[in-house]
Amino acid sequence: MRLHISLDGDLVTELDRRAGTRQRSAYIAAALRQALEDDRRWEDVESALGSRPDSGHAWDDDPATWVRAQREADGRRAG
Repeated sequence: MRLHISLDGDLVTELDRRAGTRQRSAYIAAALRQALEDDRRWEDVESALGSRPDSGHAWDDDPATWVRAQREADGRRAG
């Protein structure tokens, strides 16, 4: 599908420097895909906020000790 968009001259100069005048559309499409995927990920993160309680975890009293115990219990870890 064709679109008509307006861009600042400096932005087009940088686009051409990076992608070349014959690859503008492909570069913009890849950048847009990445931006949309980032937006979807942030929506997932934001929708998960608050889904876990802020307290009542095994690590609440002493997080460092809890982490150390987790590491020591993992036989795949060296040392």
